[in-house]
Amino acid sequence: MPDALHPFDLLTPGFIMDAVESLGFRCDCRILALNSYENRVYQVGLEEGKPLIAKFYRPDRWSDSQILEEHVFCLELAEHELPVVAPWTRPGGDTLFQHGGFRFALYPRQVGHAPEFDNLDNLEILGRMLGRIHRIGATRPFEHRPAIDVENFGRASATLILERFIPDEYRESYTVVVDRLLERIEAVFAEAGPLRPIRCHGDCHSGNILWRDDAPHFVDFDDARNAPAVQDLWMMLSGDRPRRSAQLAALLDGYTEFNDFDPRELLLVEALRGLRMLHYSAWLAARWEDPMFPRTFPWFNTVRYWGEQILALREQLAALDEPPLEIL
Repeated sequence: MPDALHPFDLLTPGFIMDAVESLGFRCDCRILALNSYENRVYQVGLEEGKPLIAKFYRPDRWSDSQILEEHVFCLELAEHELPVVAPWTRPGGDTLFQHGGFRFALYPRQVGHAPEFDNLDNLEILGRMLGRIHRIGATRPFEHRPAIDVENFGRASATLILERFIPDEYRESYTVVVDRLLERIEAVFAEAGPLRPIRCHGDCHSGNILWRDDAPHFVDFDDARNAPAVQDLWMMLSGDRPRRSAQLAALLDGYTEFNDFDPRELLLVEALRGLRMLHYSAWLAARWEDPMFPRTFPWFNTVRYWGEQILALREQLAALDEPPLEIL
């Protein structure tokens, strides 16, 4: 008996073209699979006009309401002339479509290259854009999407790993370091005090920013959630402490031209990094039945991986005891 098909195996070129053409377009049979793991994303050529990007959502990840919240947020940002890639809207206002049991959306093609985070001028420009995005994101929260917090990114992630993936020889060590890490992260959040989460991009790394004509274009809001504003800033910081301080200063020079920044959020940088580390392992684990994941991430779920992961979590625990970055 052949192995059961994964749902994404149904996304043949013919299926993809049928989905796009169901919305009134005529494809020219040119289809290019783009680099995406969570969903499946394709550049689809048209007989008339520029190619479109077709994004087929992973089944059972987001509800329709959660996907539409992402779309509404992007369209709201685009209406304010911010450089985001928003979904195509059918006359009547629809942005989320169905074909053959899949939900999908269409986007205009946006070209560009990853930004240089080592360039402080670029960071100041990025800060300006994020200040404007967050100013709009703060007008109201997501109602259906979960937040980036200790429970969703931390405890739920650790539970999944412990139930299904951690090797027996590392179970005790993993449990101890994760318990200590989450306890420390909770203490950091408590020290920062009540903070107002806002609608954030949520996954603001260089792969989700396209640089073109001396300006950034933000793409892929699939991980947008309610979170502290610093969630969209800390992934742009790298290097030693002096370098990270200079990068932060450049970001905030631009950011504060358009929006206020609460300096208490700087306490959360390493806490959010720790939560992302836990969430990333759980993300890989939760997708392991998708054949693309074992092929693309063969190092995951090996004894060596879990040994290195425990060491990395211990190092992150130590990083939480270092003084937070300061605004220069």
